[in-house]
Amino acid sequence: RFRGYKLGERFSGFSDAPSYEDARRIGEYVVELFVSGEVDRVELVYTRFISVGNQEVVLRPLVPLTVETIAGGDGKAGTDDGSGGDYEFEPEPATIFDTLLPRYVEARVYAGLLNAAASEHAFRQRAMKSATDNAEELIKTLSRIMNRARQDSITTEIMEIVGGAEALGSGADTRSPRSVDETDPLIHFAERTFTRGAPPPWTPQEPDQETPS
Repeated sequence: RFRGYKLGERFSGFSDAPSYEDARRIGEYVVELFVSGEVDRVELVYTRFISVGNQEVVLRPLVPLTVETIAGGDGKAGTDDGSGGDYEFEPEPATIFDTLLPRYVEARVYAGLLNAAASEHAFRQRAMKSATDNAEELIKTLSRIMNRARQDSITTEIMEIVGGAEALGSGADTRSPRSVDETDPLIHFAERTFTRGAPPPWTPQEPDQETPS
């Protein structure tokens, strides 16, 4: 669709968990196109699952059937060891072919859907594992940066506190006591006034008594 190809039919919504009924609908559509003569060749392209870390794209002819396709599978040529023989068919081969062709196409389509779904899940698993590993590595890096910044902040605060304490201690040791000028008349007045046992410099006055009228 994105490349401008004309789509004859669209089947979607079951790529993650395909069922045989989905393959049956696709197979019936393919066989109908081939039998009616609208197409003379149908090929199936899918991703074959080999292992969790290995998948490959496969182009497999569906119809018309050839000996190489049936014997080899997945578009690979089979081996002819000369062990073939003559067979008798009942009912007629054409009748058998008309019956088996839809089943064969459905089975191959279903196998392709299962392989594609398994390949997709394997790719998602690898992608999620890679994302998880990257997230864990990022968390470790950011944690180290945060711890380093916190340690720098704590070290700076401790240095400021120690520096302030040292400054206060050195200022208290070097401060000279306040000198007193003994010739100051105010000092003599204060000493004479507030000496223990000395009379106060003022005479307390008793309150006036009112004479009764």
